[in-house]
Amino acid sequence: MGVLLVIWALVSFGAGILFVEPLNNLSFTIFGIPVGFWFAQQGSIITFVILIAVYVWRMDKLDKEFGIDEYEQAVHHQ
Repeated sequence: MGVLLVIWALVSFGAGILFVEPLNNLSFTIFGIPVGFWFAQQGSIITFVILIAVYVWRMDKLDKEFGIDEYEQAVHHQ
């Protein structure tokens, strides 16, 4: 989880705020948009959604490792 938080902080705060100008000065763009602006507007959101998916996948893997099946429990309680 710590690694995911570091990635999130670097992308959202670093690429979206601190390093916008250097990223905007790169020789390439993303769909014609400067890289720094793209990260501030879209890249951080896309990265956040990917991090959520990785977190869910990892937590499901840990649940299975420790014998926890919350989906099965939810069916039995209804």
